[in-house]
Amino acid sequence: MKRPNILFLMCDEHRFDVLGYAGNSVIRTPVLDSLASQAVVFENAYTPSPICIPARQCLMSGQYPKHCNCLEYSDDLAPGYMTFARHLSFYGYETVACGKLHHMGPDQMQGWTTRIGGDTQVAPRYIALSGDVSPVKDTSGTGKWSDIQEIKRAGVGPRCRTQSADAFTLEGALNFIQDRFVDAYYDRPNALQPLLLKVGFNRPHYPYFTSEAAFSYYLNRVPIYCEEPSIEHPFLNRHRVRVGCDVTEREIRRATAAYYGMIEEADADFGKIITALENAGQNIDDWIVIYTADHGEMLGQHGIWEKQQFFEASVRVPLFIRCPKKYGAHKVYQNVGLCDLFATLCDLTDVPMPDNLDSRSLLPLLKNDSAAKDRDNEVISHFKDMGGYANLMIKRDFLKYQYYGETSTEILFDLQRNPGETINYIDDKKYAEPIKEFRLRKRDLGY
Repeated sequence: MKRPNILFLMCDEHRFDVLGYAGNSVIRTPVLDSLASQAVVFENAYTPSPICIPARQCLMSGQYPKHCNCLEYSDDLAPGYMTFARHLSFYGYETVACGKLHHMGPDQMQGWTTRIGGDTQVAPRYIALSGDVSPVKDTSGTGKWSDIQEIKRAGVGPRCRTQSADAFTLEGALNFIQDRFVDAYYDRPNALQPLLLKVGFNRPHYPYFTSEAAFSYYLNRVPIYCEEPSIEHPFLNRHRVRVGCDVTEREIRRATAAYYGMIEEADADFGKIITALENAGQNIDDWIVIYTADHGEMLGQHGIWEKQQFFEASVRVPLFIRCPKKYGAHKVYQNVGLCDLFATLCDLTDVPMPDNLDSRSLLPLLKNDSAAKDRDNEVISHFKDMGGYANLMIKRDFLKYQYYGETSTEILFDLQRNPGETINYIDDKKYAEPIKEFRLRKRDLGY
């Protein structure tokens, strides 16, 4: 059989609800909206970890953080790990990654046959001769900006590292498409080989900088989170940014406008890639097109910025799969996870799935058949915080259970009764039975 080409589009830190097709009337995302209009849209998709590197490695391996040993920021997959890129390459796919993969270990390919972009960095601890390696500590004025600094400095800015990396990614992707499908100088047969092309942008990851045109458009239009109710919990309140004390409402608005602008710019660049494929003679309707993000962005909701939370804004992600000649456009409301994409890619390409994966194919949901109704509706997300404590989320239907290792405390949200996630129902007797089941599942997971 002729296996389909796959275009895997990905952003970093893209909230699930800042998209036109998600009902956001302010953001301008015509490219993603058009693709989603003929796609299967997963309304309740979740990251396996609300931190960049673990999320991406779980996506690649089809396994939860504990099973692939990627629980915190600096973790990476072991060299030669079975990723979906490596697995598909075993079955004839040319696997090409343009842009952000966020590997930190010695294996910077992890199954991709070609890598394009500047996102290659080996963490010192992977190459040190001694196991006793102390990281260099940031001195005053260096290192990562605080959330408060990120907000205060957001707005119109010159092209920073995020935008420069994405410009390199876009140029590399366009050059690859031209060389593979056109190449006016030679008639090459490699275009007959099935292709998995992944394009990963840094945007809208902080620092929050955008063009003057985009910033001006969004500044007085964006919805902002200012006077946000907090939930009494030591971990959740640890990262709060106080409006009127730490930052001003105007600074919140500027940061939000810049974030929106970065999403619009990434959408336009995705459009350039689609156009390049079409100009090269490709019919995008013959391709499988996937869009997602590694995690979300709190954007000031609950007084919190960035991610590392199990709130919806941080842990829920956009996800759609477009293959209009096989699967009609519809919405799926079951809980699904990014780990599920490994098994799904196997099914979509008629490739056998490896053993020992946590991945569950989304194919029944794409087909919208009766088997989809019986699918397990559980998703799991977990990570280690900066103190090394393990935190866990289990979501079933509308109930979201959370366990925080540092304080051994629990939270239960009911998104049907309280979609704003402001009420902890853990002591509500009405939930005694599901809480018992969640605790048993927590124990099974090793918490």
